[in-house]
Amino acid sequence: MRYPQGGGLTAERRAFRERIRMEAAEMFAGGQDNATVAKELRVSVRSVQRWRCSWQEGGRQTLHSKGSAARPKLDEALFAVLEQELAKGPVAHGWPDQAWTLARIKTLIGRRFHRTLTLSAIARMLRRHGWSHQVPARRALERDEDTVAGWVKETWPRAKGPRRRSAAGSSSKTKPASR
Repeated sequence: MRYPQGGGLTAERRAFRERIRMEAAEMFAGGQDNATVAKELRVSVRSVQRWRCSWQEGGRQTLHSKGSAARPKLDEALFAVLEQELAKGPVAHGWPDQAWTLARIKTLIGRRFHRTLTLSAIARMLRRHGWSHQVPARRALERDEDTVAGWVKETWPRAKGPRRRSAAGSSSKTKPASR
C-alpha cells in the first residue's frame, strides 16, 4: 500500500496487519463466514475473501507478511561493494574528472552489478545510506575569470532573450482594436 507521503508500511504496521490476518485464519478454521469475519476484524469483505482464498490454497503460512513492498534493488552487501567502488573515484572508472553524478553512478551500477535503477531511486538509496550532494568548496584553479565575465556580458543576454516591454499591456483577452 502506498501513501501520499511517499512511504509504505512501517514494520510495526505490517506486524499489526499480519496479526489481523492470523486472527482471520483462526476464524476461518472455526467455520465463520466472510461477512462475520470482516465485521469482527473491522476490515473489508473483499480483503477477507482474498485471505480466505489464500488460506484455502496454502494454509495459515500464506497469510504471513512477505516483508516490505519496496525492497532495495541493492542489498547491504552489494551496497558495501558500491561504496568501495565509489571510494576509488570516477577517474578509476574511466571518467575524466573527480565528480560523481547520478548518471555516472547509474552506469557504474549497470557495469558492476548488471542492474538498472532510475536516477531518483539511486538518489534515494544514497540518501538512505547517509550520502549527500556535494558542492565544491573552492573554485577550480583552471577557471578564467575574464572568459566567464565575457560570456556573461555577451553570450548570456543573447541566449536569455529580449526583455519584456515596459509599456502596460491589456488585461483583455481580445485585442483592443477588435471591439
